[in-house]
Amino acid sequence: MGPGPMGPAGIGPEPLFASMALLDDLDDQDRDRQERERDRAAAERDRESQIYSQAYDAITESRWDRATAGFSRVIELKGPNAHAALYWKAYAQNRLGQRAEALTAIAELAKNYPNSSYLKQARILEAEVRRDAGQPVRPQDQADDDIKLMALQGLQNSAPEQAVPMLRKVLEGTGSPRLKERALFVLAQSDSQPARDVLRDIAKGGSTPELQSKAIQYLGVHGGSESRALLGEIYASSTDVDVKRRILRAFMVSGEKSRLWKAAQGEQNPELRSEAVRQLGVMGAHDELWQLYQKETSIDVKKQVIRAMFVGGGAERMTELAKFEKTPELRREAIRSLGLMGSRGTGDALVQIYATDRDVEIRKAVINALFLQQNATALVALARKEEDATMKKEIVQKLSLIHSKVTTDYMIELLGK
Repeated sequence: MGPGPMGPAGIGPEPLFASMALLDDLDDQDRDRQERERDRAAAERDRESQIYSQAYDAITESRWDRATAGFSRVIELKGPNAHAALYWKAYAQNRLGQRAEALTAIAELAKNYPNSSYLKQARILEAEVRRDAGQPVRPQDQADDDIKLMALQGLQNSAPEQAVPMLRKVLEGTGSPRLKERALFVLAQSDSQPARDVLRDIAKGGSTPELQSKAIQYLGVHGGSESRALLGEIYASSTDVDVKRRILRAFMVSGEKSRLWKAAQGEQNPELRSEAVRQLGVMGAHDELWQLYQKETSIDVKKQVIRAMFVGGGAERMTELAKFEKTPELRREAIRSLGLMGSRGTGDALVQIYATDRDVEIRKAVINALFLQQNATALVALARKEEDATMKKEIVQKLSLIHSKVTTDYMIELLGK
């Protein structure tokens, strides 16, 4: 018998296969390491975001000491909210009468984050702090804002279009977030062009991100076709993912299915494409979602389409995917979504899939989906027919977590054998 096949440079097949296996193993280890790093980074971002949100809530409640402490922790983490935390820390310190500390925080913001969206507002705050330096401490109490809020309400009920200059001054000043949000709300109720101009400027990023988010929201809720066109213009010109995400949500609120459809098809950023898909799901755009699924190449985005179809209640298409999707990961996602839908028809479809598919992971997905439905009747029927001991154990384990007469009767039946 002649020599066996040789690999590159005369290497025999066994060493060659061993080397390839080693390379595959190293690739797997590298992917696992990268995934762990991504998970760790995501967890750190979530933690930072949570601390920031709690500190911002303290600002809106005029709890200045608590806000200062929270924003200090955010700054130490040096995450994506650090620049915002520096501004709000300075804001809280000014309210506590800590003028020097507030100026230090503003200087740090200007030095370390020269492109921060909070810098313009920080300069206004700096001018106020320097003006008040040397004066007795006079923390602004809640009553002051309550009086101003009532005055703004009065302007809204009378002639808000005549108050635009005053409202603009409130928005450009260093008042509380609650006061500014109310001023913005008053502007959003007005159909006057000056009011719309102020709202447009803020929606384009002319103030803090918090107010920008509110302006985008108000344009979606209160605006007509002109406002929706403005949102489309901002979306096209912006490079900020968070801003674009908010605009997509505003499109959903305003019923702008066509703009969401356009973003879902043409957006290059998968995260934003997924957001557009989610909002189409909320709108119940079944046909559009199905078309997207057929064209989409990203598995992650396809998962989002499946979840959007679930939100929109697209049981018929979901059943089709659960039965015929070729990618196992996507098929399991569709099966799980069928379980969450919980109708009688979906339960019957799941039982049919279990009966016709021999793939263990698919069958486990079906069992779990029926468990999500709390469908004890179907699970008992599967358990009675199942001859594989491992799969039967899987079914019985899920049944043990469902409290129903059907389950109890079957457990007694098992114990009697």
